[in-house]
Amino acid sequence: MNEDVGRTVTGTSGPVARRPGRMVRTAVALTVMLSGGTAVAVGLSGQGGTPVPPALSAPAGSEPEADAASSTAPSRDAGQSRNPEPSSRTAPPDAASPGSSAAAPSAQAEPTEEPAPVALPVSVSIPAIDVTSDLLHLGLNPDGTLEVPQGPDFDSAAWYDGSPRPGQTGPAVIEGHVTSIDSGPSVFFDLARLQVGDTVEVERSDGTVVTFEVYDLQQFPKDSFPTVQVYGNTPGPELRLITCGGTIAESTGHFTDNIIVFAREV
Repeated sequence: MNEDVGRTVTGTSGPVARRPGRMVRTAVALTVMLSGGTAVAVGLSGQGGTPVPPALSAPAGSEPEADAASSTAPSRDAGQSRNPEPSSRTAPPDAASPGSSAAAPSAQAEPTEEPAPVALPVSVSIPAIDVTSDLLHLGLNPDGTLEVPQGPDFDSAAWYDGSPRPGQTGPAVIEGHVTSIDSGPSVFFDLARLQVGDTVEVERSDGTVVTFEVYDLQQFPKDSFPTVQVYGNTPGPELRLITCGGTIAESTGHFTDNIIVFAREV
């Protein structure tokens, strides 16, 4: 198998029945943004029978912000955290410091309640392109790149466990291959066919389902992966779906681009 490891993610248009993989916790001395960290990376090489995935109708309109193959997670001193659990990090940055008169609550003030915990995601469904897949839970490789589905789970989608759980504030990140290990379509093969207004449903371990609505689709060259746009903080719960796209470069045998779907909770 010839994979573009450390470069992009890929995906399938049909249902995939896989059991969720174990949570992978890579011991890496890296931290991530509120909702993520490194650029996604993985594309299957172009062999003779590799199908060409659908392309977006319009080119990417956003300015590139990072390199998909080499970008690493922001350092902790950037004020970010890898912890996906709800916490006080969502407080506004201009809040008064403890001990100041502005920070002291009145005697009548009610204590702030922490958000209810959000259960882990177990499956994803995208009705518009007939996709259903159990979700693996993957982390980071030792070099700081995103782990991708491998082996018998190659055609399953995966949630990046350094991003928020779907339904938490920030962008939850789900990746999937575009072509399979035998060069046929994989889980996110038709991702580029999605349109603004289409929905994505994520089921969680407690049986709840959170629904996201697509508001943008972008296509970026792999060497111009928009790390901040994908993994940066958002005011509410959002979702990112990532796979490979574009054409297959003769020089490398890999897809040239990433397809990225942006969605928010409805």
